[in-house]
Amino acid sequence: MHYSTQSNDHGMRHDPFKALIVPRPIGWISTVSADGALNLAPYSFFNGVSDRPPMVMFSSAGTKDTLRNVRETGEFTCSIASWDLRGEMNMSSAMVSAEVDEFRLAGLETAASRFVKPPRVARSPAALECRHWKTVDLPADSRRPELAYSVVFGEVVGIYIDEAYVRDGQVDTGAMRPLARLGYMDYSVVTPETIFSLNRPEVAADGRTARLEEKPWDGVYR
Repeated sequence: MHYSTQSNDHGMRHDPFKALIVPRPIGWISTVSADGALNLAPYSFFNGVSDRPPMVMFSSAGTKDTLRNVRETGEFTCSIASWDLRGEMNMSSAMVSAEVDEFRLAGLETAASRFVKPPRVARSPAALECRHWKTVDLPADSRRPELAYSVVFGEVVGIYIDEAYVRDGQVDTGAMRPLARLGYMDYSVVTPETIFSLNRPEVAADGRTARLEEKPWDGVYR
């Protein structure tokens, strides 16, 4: 099949776009409003965009509490949503009133951040403390202008990692079992069994050929 995204004439029950951009990390974003109200919400359009400096982004459809808080205070925290916290993550997505504390709604304890005001999810295996850099408003879809997206960029100024997941000088990502969003209401989880390593191609001195070796990674970035 082949269809135009302008007419959306795919003939399927739901728009398949988000089922193709997969897997997507979940940005479990916590913020504090200008008057001190806590907010926690998961965002499926989330990712890292650079490592020098370390920057992340998340995208919000419409002006939600998270977006408003970031604009007012300039800070947010992103906790990793793990398999053990899947129910709590899902509960925190409820579209409740602005004054409702989603930490309390989901039965989650907070832990103080070191460099920003918004707390992290205490039981999360890792968290990123971020300062707002820039928000970019995307073009609105004429069919649903009220759902215009805004992309929030933040610089990561602090990182928390539960030491239980640091092994042999590296983060054991598989042991954290982080969740990923797929399409529709589908999710996935990273496990030790689903992780594999690939070595980068080694380029010849003349820059004209390259070769691959099937061997364990030696710990050197090339």
